[in-house]
Amino acid sequence: MQQLNNTTYSVRRTFWRYTLPSVAAMLVNGLYQVVDGIFVGHYIGADGLAGINMAWPIVSLLIGLGLLVGLGSGSLISIARGEGATQTARTTLSTGLGLMVLLGGLMMILLAAFGPALMMAQGATGAVLLQGIEYIDIFAWGAVFTIAAGALPMLVRNDDSPNLSTGIMCLGAGLNILLDYLLIGVMAQGLAGAALATILSQSAVSLIALGYFFSSRSALRLTWRSLSFRVSLALKSMGLGMSVLSMYAYFGFVVAVHNRLFMDYGTTTHVGAFAVIGYLMAIYYLLAEGIAGGMQPPISYYVGTRQVASIKTTLLLAIKVTVLTGLGFVAVFNLFPETILGWFIQNDPALMETTVHGLKLHLFALYLDGFLALASVYFMAVNQGGKALVISVGNMLVQLPFLYLLPQWFGLDGIWLSMPLSNIVLFAVVAPMVWLDISQRQLQRRPASV
Repeated sequence: MQQLNNTTYSVRRTFWRYTLPSVAAMLVNGLYQVVDGIFVGHYIGADGLAGINMAWPIVSLLIGLGLLVGLGSGSLISIARGEGATQTARTTLSTGLGLMVLLGGLMMILLAAFGPALMMAQGATGAVLLQGIEYIDIFAWGAVFTIAAGALPMLVRNDDSPNLSTGIMCLGAGLNILLDYLLIGVMAQGLAGAALATILSQSAVSLIALGYFFSSRSALRLTWRSLSFRVSLALKSMGLGMSVLSMYAYFGFVVAVHNRLFMDYGTTTHVGAFAVIGYLMAIYYLLAEGIAGGMQPPISYYVGTRQVASIKTTLLLAIKVTVLTGLGFVAVFNLFPETILGWFIQNDPALMETTVHGLKLHLFALYLDGFLALASVYFMAVNQGGKALVISVGNMLVQLPFLYLLPQWFGLDGIWLSMPLSNIVLFAVVAPMVWLDISQRQLQRRPASV
């Protein structure tokens, strides 16, 4: 990170230099799912939306594993580079590549074995079940590419090439849109076509990013002889990134429980409405993850160079941007719901009415989700994976009593309200944790009074 060593280069400029490409990359990456939803909503309808939403909790584990490797290994790489340990950074990168292959092979086996059972556990039957299984089967065969497509662009960014990382992601997203149109719109391949379009696009992203690390453009250039796998670094990377995997496991779990509850208390129309709202939530959440991802390399570097004031400035700026953007999303969703939902819904008044109602209840505290994601990545960036994991696991556990009790008291409205109310409770715990951590760092750097 050559620019971070320049004392005239402000912390704020550094933050935006990493955050803007990171946000663009995450939003572009999110287009894989959102564009799938748009094409499925227009060409397949409510059953297709329900099927892809029931497959999402399973596929989300692959995405979470990619981010686990990308953010976990990326944090270690940035810290090592801040300490001037280039060889350690290179070995960490090589170990991260090995993790992608190992985790991809494991998930291919698990998805093939348990995918259909997990769909049925959410209440999937008939056409919804069959389409969901087709979707999952293709992701099982392409598991390595899904994980690599999530991890490698982050590692490219941590190699001090944020713009290249964004460019690779944009290429993959553009290819995904083209293939979605061909496979879903023209060839009518249904959810199988949506999955195949995503896997082919992710394959292109993975191969291009991998080629970069073997080129002269990479600061941590790899060669076949330099490839190695160090178990200790793999475990440390996984420990740091575990909070992100837990967060995606939490999302998958929450989506699965919501799907089951909507099937118990409502119909597939409610599951389809929840799918559309999930896509809108994902747009903001990916933006928040992009801000967090852009914040991570500088903060990790500042930890290595012991620049406490720069850590605080970067963190507070990230919080302001995340929360204010979230408030803006909530305002737009409530002022123009039919216009926004028209991206996904055509000629289905029942689905539109159900989705508008759910949107207003489910996303009123959306900005708190962004703060919680930011807090988790912050603790990961400062090498406190345990606290990051506590936030991610807590995010899942705190929802359980709400999901159990509120539907019994308020029916379908109780299902919609479970997540935002639980986020308010968790925010009251996590915000003091973040403030206490940064305050303690300032005290540790303050000279003792004479």
